[in-house]
Amino acid sequence: MPAIIQIADLVKRYKGGFEALKGVSLDIGDGEILALLGPNGAGKTTLISIVCGIVNATSGSVRVAGHDIVHDYRAAREMIGLVPQEMHVDGFESVWTSVSFSRGLFGKKRDDAKVEEVLRSLSLFDKRNEKIITLSGGMKRRVMIAKALVHEPRILFLDEPTAGVDVELRKDMWELIRRLNRSGVTIILTTHYIEEAEEIADRVGVINRGELLLVEPKVELMRKLGEKRLTIELAEPLEAIPEQFASYGLAVGEDRQSLHYTYDTNADRTGIPTLLSELSRSGIRIRDISTHQSSLEEIFVRLVQENAQ
Repeated sequence: MPAIIQIADLVKRYKGGFEALKGVSLDIGDGEILALLGPNGAGKTTLISIVCGIVNATSGSVRVAGHDIVHDYRAAREMIGLVPQEMHVDGFESVWTSVSFSRGLFGKKRDDAKVEEVLRSLSLFDKRNEKIITLSGGMKRRVMIAKALVHEPRILFLDEPTAGVDVELRKDMWELIRRLNRSGVTIILTTHYIEEAEEIADRVGVINRGELLLVEPKVELMRKLGEKRLTIELAEPLEAIPEQFASYGLAVGEDRQSLHYTYDTNADRTGIPTLLSELSRSGIRIRDISTHQSSLEEIFVRLVQENAQ
């Protein structure tokens, strides 16, 4: 798919020498959902803020649908809707007034039909005359999304979109994000919730200490970096692993009645048939066998730990 955002060698260096971004390059496809994962201080919000024109880069370039964010910033910014992590709304305004005002900020003509369409799509139309301060946290988050969408952008940035909402509301937000994406909106979200990226993203980027460690299709990332663990339940407890199994890197479970064998899912040979045959020949009786696939969370933790070394 063609890139709607092109980020090249982006650096953000603050006074004192701290580098929040260290030469980040990234193409974001038109119509995809990209999740950026990273711990606090990794550079996620700085990256978003630069693309959205809130923070100036030290060096590098960003183009949005072909528009340079510095030299053609009006056209670039008009393409983008931003939902920041923090709530920035006047609590004493009505939902309708607040959302309508946001459309005007982008020089768009008044269009009550468009405002109504956006509010209805977010299940906010029945709340249109209520003051924002009276709304629940989940509804306030929807108002922020409505304000970001009302000028009809092609790209939506969501910075920690489900922070502070309960599990039920989080799932509602996931469905809302999918629906927006199906309507043609490209979505980039940052998140601390691994399951959020695993649930809705097309691609996953991992950023840490200002460096983009990788960007991969979610399925491909799981395939390339995922490991499987074979758990062998034993008929009798095993005090120690016999020396002839040292090359397999087996681990004994805490109950001494299980063995754990980790193997590469992409290897030509997993070694499992040979292992099971040798266990049988050694008189170690097997009661049951099961496998476990590495989760995105395990992969993420491993990448961040490797980057920290």
